[in-house]
Amino acid sequence: MNIVVVGAGHGGTTIAADLKLKGHKVNLLKTSKSLHNEHFNFLKEHNGEVNIIENDKTSSVQIDLITTDIELALKDTELVIVYVQTNFHEQIINRLLPYLNPNHIVLLEPGYLSTAYFLKHSPNFEFTVVEAQSSPIDCRIITPGKVKVLFKNVRNPVAIYQNEVKDLKLVKSKLDSLDYNFEYLETIIEAALHNPNLIVHTIGGIMSMPRIEFTKGDYWMYKEVFTPHVWNMVESLDDEKMNVLEAIGANRVPYVDACKNRNAVDLSINSKEAFLHYAKNSSPHGPVRADSRFITEDVPEGLVLLESLGSTLGIKTPTCTGLINIANASLSIDFRESGRTVDRLGLENIKKIIGTRSVLV
Repeated sequence: MNIVVVGAGHGGTTIAADLKLKGHKVNLLKTSKSLHNEHFNFLKEHNGEVNIIENDKTSSVQIDLITTDIELALKDTELVIVYVQTNFHEQIINRLLPYLNPNHIVLLEPGYLSTAYFLKHSPNFEFTVVEAQSSPIDCRIITPGKVKVLFKNVRNPVAIYQNEVKDLKLVKSKLDSLDYNFEYLETIIEAALHNPNLIVHTIGGIMSMPRIEFTKGDYWMYKEVFTPHVWNMVESLDDEKMNVLEAIGANRVPYVDACKNRNAVDLSINSKEAFLHYAKNSSPHGPVRADSRFITEDVPEGLVLLESLGSTLGIKTPTCTGLINIANASLSIDFRESGRTVDRLGLENIKKIIGTRSVLV
């Protein structure tokens, strides 16, 4: 396929290189100058060359186009993969909309219900939107022009949204050609709320602040933070998330079961043990600063969303609310002010996404 990856950070660059290795034509679009400028400039100066390390093997690929020009990047493409922080999804969606055509597939990695932004700004769009629970690849930029694959998911749940259902078989065929073992969920909101970052990034990031500051960033969150009492918080927040999912008629799937489904080859193993195995053997270093995107992204885009949905449905979310309050106080930021709420996404848009199962009023 002809693919454009929007976002030239860790995930965007690695996915672009991985898809190029698989034989696709790939453009890489950078949408801001806020991060990874040295890396992006290196790619431009070296004609899109990326070295990708996986299982101690290094492969070199040439990305077809490295650009900041949205119109040029999207020209003649079929699939648009969005790999920018979800804080900026509404802004990026507005910039992409003029260049999207009815045949485009837009894959959000991940989405956090950003399909609602497409409906908000282009209610009758004819293209297809797909939201993923999480990225298929854990990865890092090692040095400019060089990325490392830390872990690849075994399975990758996604959900498809179309204003008018048309040729889903073709859409799935194109998505399956990426070779990421996609599984197809019934509704976008399942992909949105099963985003693992809503649970582990927020609790992990907040509870890691003292260690990050004490060690000056010499820290491995997944290996260190999830002690038995912190795990009680994980289960409490997860229960609130499942209460919201259950209220809208979606499956009540615990975090650890969703994690095992994504990460484990053998689904007969204990779900919590699958998470702990990942944490010990495959998880990345960091975060290295207290105000990491684990908090500045996943609190306003994940926890605020969950709290707002709970409030709209009349479901109490005290653990979620408490975590937001702690994050607000710790970083002196009101994350609700900029966060992803039902009002900001649009109640009617969310009801349309949920469809006949909607109990939102």
